[in-house]
Amino acid sequence: MTIYDISLTISPNLPTWPGDPGLELEQFESMDKGAHANVTRISSSVHLGTHVDAPHHFLNDGRTVDGLSLEVLTGPCYVVQLPDGVEAITSDVLERVEITPEMKRVLFGTRNSHFWAKGEKEFQTDFVAITEDGAEWIVEHGIQLVGVDYLSVAPYGDSVGTHKVLLEAGIVVVEGLNLSKVMRGFYDLYCLPLKIAGSDGAPARAILIQS
Repeated sequence: MTIYDISLTISPNLPTWPGDPGLELEQFESMDKGAHANVTRISSSVHLGTHVDAPHHFLNDGRTVDGLSLEVLTGPCYVVQLPDGVEAITSDVLERVEITPEMKRVLFGTRNSHFWAKGEKEFQTDFVAITEDGAEWIVEHGIQLVGVDYLSVAPYGDSVGTHKVLLEAGIVVVEGLNLSKVMRGFYDLYCLPLKIAGSDGAPARAILIQS
């Protein structure tokens, strides 16, 4: 059995979406200063690093992250690795990918994962994302969970359409995956967002297991 950790390491160096609050870590109890334990405070957007979007993120409909189905967040998964020349995940691109009806969880690896492999600290606006017509294709083909290897499933500057199509259909959206060391193929996915009451999203630890 091989375990692949496809989560980003949370640190102040991790890129964040422009305008979102950055990560703040404060050690307010320190054993080096005489305390009985080390205790750290964290402050950030819930859309930090590897994270899950709830429908409430773009629909304001009360379907929050604590209500997402664990049955969808865990289970058999197919990883697609698209060529570096692919600039957007459109319906035409998806028609050429071997996605069959039994594939209910699909993760898309693209040239975005090179950013994580290189340790890129600056936010990149030219990341590969799913277009609105690509999102419609995903809905029509019965996919229940979709994951991408940058901080948004939708293109920079055009984030509403893709998100609404996917989230209105109840598709679980996982963003900020690192698929740089994962080959195309079948795995078991375990993606567990923090159970934050009433939240539009949450950071998650995501792993793939290959027997």
